[in-house]
Amino acid sequence: MTKLTGFKQIKTAVFISGRGSNLKNLIKFSKKKKFPLNINLIVSNKKNAQGLIYAKKYNIKKKFINFSNLKNGEKNLIYLLKKEKINFICLAGFMMILSSNFIKKFKGKIINIHPSLLPKYKGLNTHNRVIENNEKFSGCTVHYVTSKLDSGKIILQKKIKIKKNDTSKTLEKKILLKEHILYPLAIKKIFSNL
Repeated sequence: MTKLTGFKQIKTAVFISGRGSNLKNLIKFSKKKKFPLNINLIVSNKKNAQGLIYAKKYNIKKKFINFSNLKNGEKNLIYLLKKEKINFICLAGFMMILSSNFIKKFKGKIINIHPSLLPKYKGLNTHNRVIENNEKFSGCTVHYVTSKLDSGKIILQKKIKIKKNDTSKTLEKKILLKEHILYPLAIKKIFSNL
């Protein structure tokens, strides 16, 4: 639990790899009164990530980090986060595994949203796997990031019923809408003393 005294938004970085719909949603919430986070930096491991358009739109600093050499990439990333005085990190469709060394440096300060009901369906292609296994329910989970993939302490989950005619595409759309509700709620829960 992260305790803070007095209300001051926490300087936050959002890491993305793609379209950034959760990023856009978090930016929208960060503009609301008493939302705990202020998004000061957008980091992408993909040069042309669609979500980077929100940096320009909302006047937020953005940075592409090349991780082809993980050690160098993370060194640059740590330098950048320190320089920008970032105190909290939200992963939002960030399709890269951070090293345990990096995670240790920000222990308890990195959260992620995952499109399944963890601990089930960690990793990739969750919707396909859920449909193939004829699951009755799926959903999304916000959790703390640890060095074990999608295994950190769960903060909040949202469950949805899978319909007979659902495909991985329809499921993805439905769950994404739930993610947009869940992520801000989970953040409020973490900083509920504000």
